[in-house]
Amino acid sequence: MTARGWLLFSLMGVVWGIPYLMIKVAVDAVSPSVVVFTRCALGAALLLPFAVRQGGLPRVVRAHWRPMLAFACIEIMGPWFTLTDAERHLSSSTAGLLIAGVPIVGLVLARFFGDTERLGVRRVAGLALGLGGVAVLTVPHLTGGDARSLAEVLLTVLGYATAPLIAARHLKDVPSLQLTAPCLTLAALVYAPAAAAGRPAGVPSAPVLAALAGLGVICTAVAFVAFLELIKEAGPARATVITYVNPAIAVAAGALFLEERLTAGILAAFALILAGSVLAAAGQASGPGRGRRPVPWSIRQTSRADGRVEALVDLPEERPGSTGQGGG
Repeated sequence: MTARGWLLFSLMGVVWGIPYLMIKVAVDAVSPSVVVFTRCALGAALLLPFAVRQGGLPRVVRAHWRPMLAFACIEIMGPWFTLTDAERHLSSSTAGLLIAGVPIVGLVLARFFGDTERLGVRRVAGLALGLGGVAVLTVPHLTGGDARSLAEVLLTVLGYATAPLIAARHLKDVPSLQLTAPCLTLAALVYAPAAAAGRPAGVPSAPVLAALAGLGVICTAVAFVAFLELIKEAGPARATVITYVNPAIAVAAGALFLEERLTAGILAAFALILAGSVLAAAGQASGPGRGRRPVPWSIRQTSRADGRVEALVDLPEERPGSTGQGGG
């Protein structure tokens, strides 16, 4: 990988490792609705002009509005709110580590949505390790208000793991920008009334404003563009490794900037979840009639330069006469 590729890789490791820190800072001062609205509105404002410049955006939306609506709800509207609300009670490092289990849940869901590929010993071991890490992390929080917050994070994980399956079946031909920008715009419009009703009485502090701006500009819009460049430079296979770097950044950021404790449980959960995710998402040897299906971007996954991506979940190739595409 070139020096430019390493620079982009390092940038993405930070950019997608710090949202949990920024959410924690922001949600301590403003409502979750304000946080989600601001992030979506800023991201949409920056990306929508580029999506329009590509041409054909109204036609794309008219042709795919149902799956795009489902994708926006499951990928953005629901998960971003539940994650933000959960961080009112959970540490940013705990949230970041739990989100690292998305590839594991995605693998399980793919089995229910048509993936007939044999799991193999490696993937089964990955599932077991990952679930063990989640257990280590969640058991101490299963009393009081933390139980609800854990449920919200797990709903976030479920949404993040389900949305790519919808994209794989119904949105595989939609360019990345023309999928992401309208979804962010719709989410901003949906959350606008709640954000207006829950707006703070005064102007938030500088750190809170910086966190809100960072979420929308850096962690959404800039991250999207930078990740596309990383794919062009290094290819989709190497870019997937970023999924396993982000939780380390989340844990380190929480410890450095928020003085969150690095307990033995957190370190053990970190090792188990990351090892489990790597094993569970590892590709199996390709056989006849089997391979990876390129699907559109789902905000955290790998994208090709032509606007299509490889999901972290292996999906079977469509056979002649099949009505589905292995997801949904």
